[in-house]
Amino acid sequence: MKYRRLGKSGVSVSELALGSWLTYGTVTERNQSVECVKEAYNQGINHFDCANVYGSEPHAAEKVLGEALRPYRRDSYVLTTKVFGKVGDGVNDKGLSRKHIFSQIDESLKSLGVDYVDILYCHRFDEETDLEETLRALDDLVVQGKVLYTGISEWPVHRISEAVSLQKELRLHKLAASQPVYNLFNRYIEEAVIPVCDDAGIGQVVFSPLAQGVLTGKYRRGQARPEGSRAATASVSRFVERYLDDEHLSKVEKLKEIADELSISLAQLSLAWVLRQPSVSSALIGASRPEQVKENAASAAITLDKDTLKKIEEIVDK
Repeated sequence: MKYRRLGKSGVSVSELALGSWLTYGTVTERNQSVECVKEAYNQGINHFDCANVYGSEPHAAEKVLGEALRPYRRDSYVLTTKVFGKVGDGVNDKGLSRKHIFSQIDESLKSLGVDYVDILYCHRFDEETDLEETLRALDDLVVQGKVLYTGISEWPVHRISEAVSLQKELRLHKLAASQPVYNLFNRYIEEAVIPVCDDAGIGQVVFSPLAQGVLTGKYRRGQARPEGSRAATASVSRFVERYLDDEHLSKVEKLKEIADELSISLAQLSLAWVLRQPSVSSALIGASRPEQVKENAASAAITLDKDTLKKIEEIVDK
């Protein structure tokens, strides 16, 4: 496993990070998740991502992840969670108000079974809360030691710029991480998000690098969706539907040919492509089996040459 600095911060993270969206709170999934975390740690992955809204109920995934990480020294891994999403029926049970942020960090720390998280992300931008209130609340958590670094996820680029300027003006601790979607089929961050974040020293921790599993090659044109896959699961199928048209699946077939020529999997090719981007500190992978973690972790050792990158560009740009 290779490691990169998180933007201009002093912390280093593994090029592959393990996400927790796969956890829904059942016994079977809990055991699988624990085994995946164990394999990830053994592969040298030191970066584990979660959110207060992941799982079958608020904080469910945090409890599983915290349990899975308990055997390991706390200072040996980078642990993250998020705040913003709705966690209850109360009027203050969502958003980025000072009240909600403070309430949720305590619940998250309790669920994870730790004294601090390395990164706390603002899961989305909150149009109903004054930005200064949010940024001061984050800064206070850093001062208190409950959070070491802060980040944002899928914020509009002008809001990122606004936050960076305001933190500088108020002399607050800087944002260290941005968590946007980024893969061969969704490259919007290249135009503006990456330049703005690079200038501010914010590292990218990208999610969905395999386009919800489409860039593993598991979905084929004219074939039924694999049983148990995200596309066949009603609760999450909407996230993958955008990639299941003939245009995307045709590109997948051509990309698979390039991967075959290199004797690597399509998933490894897709992850290596994401990691070609120096602004990416980590790419988040999801896994339901330890074998998937092992296969994906191998992508950190793959460097795609210029000719291969050109062939890839020709396919995805059509």
